[in-house]
Amino acid sequence: MAHKVDLFLLFLFVVCYKTSVSTSPEAKILVNFKSSLSNKTALDNWNVSINICNNDPKTRGKYWTGVTCKDGTLFGLRLENMSLSGVIDIGTLVNLPSLRSLSFMNNSFHGSMPPVKKLGALRALYLAYNKFSGTIPDDAFQGMRSLKTVRLEENEFKGQIPSSLSSLPALVELSLEGNRFDGRIPDFIPRDWKLFDLSNNQLEGQIPSGLTNIDFNAFAGNNDLCGKPLNRCKSRKKWYILIGVTVGIILLAITVIYHRYRRRKALSLAAEEAHDKLGLEKTQHPEQREENAKLQFVRANRPIFDLEELLRAPAEVLGRGSFGSSYKALLSNGPPVVVKRLRPMRCVGFEEFHEHMKRLGSISHPNLLPPLAFYYRNEDKLLISEFTGNGNLADHLHGNAQRTPGNIGLDWPTRLRIIKGVGRGLAHLHKELPSLGLPHGHLKSSNILLNSNYEPLLTDFGLDPLVCQDQAHHFMAAYKSPEYIRHQRVSRKTDVWSLGILILELLTGKFPANYLRHGAANGDLAAWVKSAVREEWTAEVFDGDMMKGTKNEDGEMVRLLRIGMNCSEADEDQRWGLKEAVEKIEELKETESSTDDEFYSSYGSEVEVRSIERE
Repeated sequence: MAHKVDLFLLFLFVVCYKTSVSTSPEAKILVNFKSSLSNKTALDNWNVSINICNNDPKTRGKYWTGVTCKDGTLFGLRLENMSLSGVIDIGTLVNLPSLRSLSFMNNSFHGSMPPVKKLGALRALYLAYNKFSGTIPDDAFQGMRSLKTVRLEENEFKGQIPSSLSSLPALVELSLEGNRFDGRIPDFIPRDWKLFDLSNNQLEGQIPSGLTNIDFNAFAGNNDLCGKPLNRCKSRKKWYILIGVTVGIILLAITVIYHRYRRRKALSLAAEEAHDKLGLEKTQHPEQREENAKLQFVRANRPIFDLEELLRAPAEVLGRGSFGSSYKALLSNGPPVVVKRLRPMRCVGFEEFHEHMKRLGSISHPNLLPPLAFYYRNEDKLLISEFTGNGNLADHLHGNAQRTPGNIGLDWPTRLRIIKGVGRGLAHLHKELPSLGLPHGHLKSSNILLNSNYEPLLTDFGLDPLVCQDQAHHFMAAYKSPEYIRHQRVSRKTDVWSLGILILELLTGKFPANYLRHGAANGDLAAWVKSAVREEWTAEVFDGDMMKGTKNEDGEMVRLLRIGMNCSEADEDQRWGLKEAVEKIEELKETESSTDDEFYSSYGSEVEVRSIERE
C-alpha cells in the first residue's frame, strides 16, 4: 500500500513539474513587469498559459498584446496608445536578454527618465508623447552601442541634452522635439541621419559643425540657436537690429525660397542671353528643370499667380500640422490662399509628384478641397489650396473656434450634416482613386474644413504615395490604426477606421487618444465608448453641447454611435465596409426613429460577446 502511495506522489510531482516548466521564464518576467503598471486593462490577455510567441495550434488566435517576436523569440514590447502609467520597471526587463525594442509612445507615464542604459543591447527606444519630466543624467545612454533609434519628443524633459547620446555609434534616428531642453547642443558624431529633430526646445548657442547640413526645421523654435543652417551668429550687442524682423520658421523658409528663386531666374536669363549671342541650341537637363522649379497649377478655372507674388504676399500663420506649418497668404489681386509646407515628402521625384498632384487636382466634389497648386524642390515643397474662413472641425469641437453671437456650438443637426458630407466626400474619393491603398489616409477632424454653412470640406487626402514610408507612421492618421500598430499594414478599410473614430469624436466631443501627443485619461476612444455601452450608460458618452436644444433626437444619435463603433472595429474582418457605412449614415434623420432598447438588442449583446479584450 505504501508503495502505491509513493507512486501516486511521484506521479503528482511529475505532472506539477511539467506544468511548471511549460510556462516560459519570459512570460513570468513580463507578468512581473506588468505589476508595476497602472491602467493596464489593455494587457489583460497576458496569460502565462499562452506562449508569448504563440505557435501552438491549441491556442491559435490568442496572443500577448504588444509583444513582438522574431524567429519565435521575444524581440520587443510595443505598448502604445494604452493610457498606461505607473513605473517602467527596467530592473525586471533586464532579465529579458533578447529584448531589442521598447516602445511606450502615447501613454501617461510621468516622472524621471527610466534607467534605460541597463538594457545595453537595446536597438530602439520610444518614450514619446508622455509626461516624463526633469533632467536626464549625462550618462543615461552610456554603453548602448547598438541603439539606433531614440524618440523622446513631446515630453517635459529639461536641462542639457545628455552627452552620452552624441557618442552612440549606431544612432540614426533622434527626436527630442517639444521638450524644454536648454544649453548648447553636444557635438554629435557625423552620420547619415534618417531622423533628427531638436525643434521647439530652449537650446542656445552655435549649432555644431557636424549638424550644419541638416534641414533647418530640425532646429526651429529654439530662439537662441544660431549658425548654419540658421542665421549667422551675432554678438548680443547687435540683437537690437533684429527687433523689427518677424521671426519664425515659415518666414525663414519663404525668405530662403524667394532668394533662391530670384538667383536662379537671374542665372537663367543670363544663360539664355549667352546662348542667343553664341547661337547655341538650348537644352535642359532634368536636374536643371527641377532647379528652375516654379508654381505648378493643377486645377482649371482658378486664379493663377506666380511664385514671386505669393512670396511677397502678407502672411498669417494658421498653425502647425502633421506635415508642417500652414499660413494664409493675402494675394494682391485674388482671394486668399493657404500655403502648407510639406516636410516628409522627399522620396518622390518631380515627375511622379507632379502627375499625382494633377490627379488629385482633377477631383471635383462639394465635400472635397483638392490642391490648387504646388511648388517642388528637393529641399522645399509647398502645397497651395483655397482658403475657407470658418476653421476646421477640431477647432469647433474642442473650443478653439470663435463663436459668433447666438451660436451655441455644433448642435445635432449640424453634426449630422457634417458627417453626411464627410461620408459622401470619402466615398467619392474611394471611387476616384481606385488604385490607391489609402485614398484618404489622413482623415481626422483637423483636416475637415467648414464653410460658412458648416458644410465639410476634406483636405490633405491622397498623399500617402508621396510620403516616405519610413516616416508615414509619424505623420498620418491611418498609421495610428489597430492594423498598423499590430501588423504594420494599412488598407482601404483603414479609412473606414478613421471615419469611425471621427464619428465617435463628433458624438462625444472627446479628442481621440490615438492622435494626442500626451496620452489621454480616457484611453483609446473606441475602447472607451465600447466600455460605456457594455455598462449601459450610453447616454453619458454624448457631448453636452450637442444635446442643447435637442428634442427626441437621442435615438438617431445612438444609431450613429452604432455606426461609429462598427466602423472603428479593431478587427478588419468585423469592420464595416465604406459603402455600408455611408448608406447607414444617409438613413439617419434629425429626429428620433429608434430607441436605446433597440440599440442594445441589436448591438449591445454583440459587444458583450466580442468584448474589448480583443482590442
